[in-house]
Amino acid sequence: MKALYLLLLFYLTPLNISQDIKHEYYVSVTNIEYVKDQQALQIISQIFIDDFEKLLQQRYDESITLAPDNDATTIDKYIKRYLNDKLEIAVNGQPVTLNYLGKDYKDDITYCYLEVEGILNPKTVAVTNTILFDVFEEQQNILRIKGLSKNKSFLLIPGNDNCMLNFN
Repeated sequence: MKALYLLLLFYLTPLNISQDIKHEYYVSVTNIEYVKDQQALQIISQIFIDDFEKLLQQRYDESITLAPDNDATTIDKYIKRYLNDKLEIAVNGQPVTLNYLGKDYKDDITYCYLEVEGILNPKTVAVTNTILFDVFEEQQNILRIKGLSKNKSFLLIPGNDNCMLNFN
């Protein structure tokens, strides 16, 4: 009987331990591209739906659910407000205004579309990205900036949340 107990304990303990260990990743990806012929920065932020939903519920409205058939006007209002708070861009040392264009849901990701118009000759683009840092301390934000034959990627984390691309 004791041998049976030890055998069961030996086989079931790893199952119990493995269920308690959570391995979660918190990451977003933001692509910023300078489109010369449109004189604009085009921005796409990709944020996991469940993480973004949790943040919007905590910050604005507990009843928010990110889904195509929900109240798009209210959701867009909150997303626009949040992204304007957490994504800051300066071109040639001057802050610019982000124009929120909308969002899409694909698989488990929210794609947020933004644009900055009237960018003539960018010499530098500086970005501060603190998306989801206020909810997940493990959050990492990948930032890709592209344009004028330059292409650079950055990994932003809490405490190191800004970067700059020099086009010269």
